Parts: sequence; structure tokens; C-alpha cells
Amino acid sequence: MSNIYGSLCDDFHVEMNVNTQLELPSQRDTVLSFFERVQRHFPGMGCFYRGADNEYCLEENRQSGQYRWIVLEKDRICSGMVNPANIEQAYKQNRMVLELIPYMLSVSYLDIDSLDLILGMDFEYLGNHDEVIFEALFSDSAFSSLLEVPAVKPIGFSPVAVFSLSADLNTQARVSIESKTSVYEPEKHRYRSGEAISLSLTIRQYPTGAEKFDTLNSFEKQTHVMQELMNEKVIPYFARPLANVITQKKFIT
Repeated sequence: MSNIYGSLCDDFHVEMNVNTQLELPSQRDTVLSFFERVQRHFPGMGCFYRGADNEYCLEENRQSGQYRWIVLEKDRICSGMVNPANIEQAYKQNRMVLELIPYMLSVSYLDIDSLDLILGMDFEYLGNHDEVIFEALFSDSAFSSLLEVPAVKPIGFSPVAVFSLSADLNTQARVSIESKTSVYEPEKHRYRSGEAISLSLTIRQYPTGAEKFDTLNSFEKQTHVMQELMNEKVIPYFARPLANVITQKKFIT
């Protein structure tokens, strides 16, 4: 399945976020012990640093274009991988984090605010990202009528939609398409290289409150929902149209 993602975009990543109600431990011994345990499973994760907002990060070397990372923030644990050879590589890492955090970071099921699973795809394009998004996804919509006005062109188009996937609203999906083009670039016809249109699907699960929140069980269910929506909705209706329009514009150029 990862080969499909890689064939459609320039980079993709799989990420899991554990959002907590209370602040996570930040004591030196606790943080280092957690990352040392992670490194035993993935010896290549040898770059450790503290960020500007006092988040702690352990990651692999980024130069190869394929790397893992884990970040401890104030009230969030992030675990992800860029360009895995197969998606199960990233899932294996995320399961390990879920197994470790109750014992090493004292994260109780009562403390979980929500659990996010994210798959993101980046489409590099040296040009107006807003025009690409509009043409690929909205050319047959009501928005297209606005382009009939003389001298009109889209200069801010980063749509986001959130949907409930369950009757109790506790399971949600978020689709986001983000342009990196500033409002000044189209006017000057000078665009920044290396910038990418970002497409992401997030599956979020909130605890129901009626029973103990099992993060591992929830994660497995979210992976199935993720795969179904990616295969049936995101790839055919979002990713392929974006990739096709970018290819056409590069060919014309």
C-alpha cells in the first residue's frame, strides 16, 4: 500500500498523536529512560534534542529521506515515520509507544483526551498551489463561478473538512489540503522551491466515557478505518486529481 502513496506524491508520512489531559512528566531521568527504551527497539534513532518550546525529540538522520521520530510535548506524544518502505513499519513503532507510555510516562487511560492517526502526503510544485488545489478539487463546484469575474484567480485555498464517523461523534475524520503559496507570490510570479501542497487524513478517537479506553485496541480500529478511507475516498478523489493536475502543469511548462 505504501508503494501507491509513494507513486502519487513526493513524500508521505504516518503519524500518531496521543493527546493527554494532564501535563506529561518532564523530569530528566523519566524522559531519558523513555527514549533509551525506544532506542533499544530502533537503534538508528540517535539524534536527541530539546526544542524551543521544551519539547523533547528523538529521531533518525533525515538525510536519507526515510526516518522515524518521537516527540514529547507538554501534553502530547507524537510518533511518526517519513516514507516507510511499508506502512506496517510505522504502525509497529506506534504500537510500541502505546505499550510503553503507561509504565514509563504514567499515562493512564483516564488521562487520554484523544488518539490521532494521521497519513500525510506532500506534492511538490513550483507554482501557484492554490490554482492546483482549485483546479483539481473545485473546478466543477460552485466556487468555479467566481472565476468568471475578470482578473480573478485563487490566492488562498486550503480547505479543511471534519466528519463524524460514529453516532456518538467520538470517532472523527479530518481531511486537509494546505497550500504553501503566499498571497504575494502569484503577483510577482516568483515561487519558493521545495514547497509542497500537503494533503492529510486524520482519524481521531475520543474516549467514550462508558468504558476503559484501550489505546491499542483503538489504534487497530483506526488503522482499518484509515486504510478504507484512503483506498476508497482520499486516493481516487483527492490524491490522484492533485497529482494529475501537477503533472499536466509541469508538462505544459
